[in-house]
Amino acid sequence: MSDAHPAKQSPSDTDPASQGETPPYTPRRPARSRFLNVRGLRYHCWEWDGAGDATTPPLVMVHGWMDVGASFQFVVDALASSRPVVALDWRGFGQTETPAADSYWFPDYLGDLDAVLNQLHPDGAAVDLLGHSMGGNVVMGYAGVRPERVRRLINLEGFGLPATRPEQAPQRLVQWLDELKTPMQLRTYASLDEVAQRLRQNNPRLAPEFADWLAPHWAQPQPDGRWHILGDPAHKRTNPVLYQRDEVLACWQRIAAPTLWVEGDQTDVAKWWGNRYPRAEFESRLAVVKDLRREVLSPAGHMLHHDQPQALAALIDDFLA
Repeated sequence: MSDAHPAKQSPSDTDPASQGETPPYTPRRPARSRFLNVRGLRYHCWEWDGAGDATTPPLVMVHGWMDVGASFQFVVDALASSRPVVALDWRGFGQTETPAADSYWFPDYLGDLDAVLNQLHPDGAAVDLLGHSMGGNVVMGYAGVRPERVRRLINLEGFGLPATRPEQAPQRLVQWLDELKTPMQLRTYASLDEVAQRLRQNNPRLAPEFADWLAPHWAQPQPDGRWHILGDPAHKRTNPVLYQRDEVLACWQRIAAPTLWVEGDQTDVAKWWGNRYPRAEFESRLAVVKDLRREVLSPAGHMLHHDQPQALAALIDDFLA
């Protein structure tokens, strides 16, 4: 046996940052995974335990299109308050089961959210509700149809969709029928690094350590040796149901909870809708919300919970206090 001692390592030998590498992200508040039976689906949610008495409402977070509940980890870590937090994986996303369907409808998201809240709080107590993008649209509608279930409401860039006209219905249905003939597909990736690179391609402002942490929550390996996005490709299909602006606004007008609207200063909605949904049209919709506070984060784009988690968390803490 050799009596030689291991060489003493200098910080440059062990510290990834000193070697030019990005240190891995370590959550300050690790989440617990939980599954619920929701309308016949095995529904997944993340739970962060918190302090406070029985009167402290949980903050329930719902993500946007092609995202997952784990996406809120950075904001949860940055919250000064230690209230309990729950984040859902919508049907067909993340670890929630994919329904036996070839299309998705907004009323199903409302039904899922209602069922989840009924299980988490069967006493009917009000919660604080936050949604991003598609999830922001869902929570706005839910707060209008179930105003008694929402104490505070936070909408992160849930702009809604361009208004439609009845004469668009035939062509929309034709497009949907044609799309049903071909299975939808999502790109797969050779490695976890490729997944992280795709996340940063989608959002150049995303910090490398955030992308590396998100990648295994956003995709999983499959028997073919490739990493597959945790999202049902059927989400890409055209929705055959036209977006009815007047019906949406009838719900928004019933919102009773104080509402916080947050957007990024670098979000460009024109790249999504061109001139079909001008900013003035959105402003007129938001004006129907009775108790509204507005904030802009800078620099930030549509994924503002990734771009500015500390600043967003400070707004949330202040608004919910």
